[in-house]
Amino acid sequence: MIDTPEIVLTEPRRAAVIRLTIPREEIRSVMGPAIGEVMAVLAAQGIAAAGAVFSHHFRMDPEFFDFDVGVPVEGDVLPDGRVKEGHLPGVKAARSVHRGPYEELDSAWGELQAWVESRGLERAPDLWECYLLGPESGAAPEAWRTELIQPLLG
Repeated sequence: MIDTPEIVLTEPRRAAVIRLTIPREEIRSVMGPAIGEVMAVLAAQGIAAAGAVFSHHFRMDPEFFDFDVGVPVEGDVLPDGRVKEGHLPGVKAARSVHRGPYEELDSAWGELQAWVESRGLERAPDLWECYLLGPESGAAPEAWRTELIQPLLG
């Protein structure tokens, strides 16, 4: 389900983001429009995306998602509506890639977190996903690629 995990040091990245706190069941109806909103603001400001769309979850709650949805950028982002400048942090993290549909992400995260725990590492409360290849590609869901980043403490 996931590629062999590895420990990496992520580079800090500037980003254009929208912060969302939503009931878990609304993720499918909220995520696409939020990504569209971020991309429209970037286009209006003449800024190109400098990486894959991501969601940076600040805490995991069984009922709610509290996260930024965004895309890395190189230049300054002027606040516009819900879009503001944000970032992905530079951290020590466990990293893997899930190959398959988004509906399998919960079990992919379970695999990565079990790998982290089996090595005696401690997870930070946040995590993020980078959507490397998804529905916009026209590829079948089995071909989608989602990078999983689990920051570590210590």
